[in-house]
Amino acid sequence: MNIDIKDIDLSDAVWHRSTRSGPYTDNCVEVAFAGGAIVVRDSRNPEGPQLVFTPNEWDAFVEGAKDGEFDVD
Repeated sequence: MNIDIKDIDLSDAVWHRSTRSGPYTDNCVEVAFAGGAIVVRDSRNPEGPQLVFTPNEWDAFVEGAKDGEFDVD
């Protein structure tokens, strides 16, 4: 299932920032759940590009992050 960002109404989206974000870091992302999709954007550039995930893609991403799949050594 593909979801196009053009098909999602983000006007009422509630964006969530990571609890690990803080005043001393500028590499934060925000996530919103809207229109059956999960949308991710750069908190420093909220009008910029956004990534759109289906629920299954999001679940796979979160599990991969938990398992350290994206860790950089």
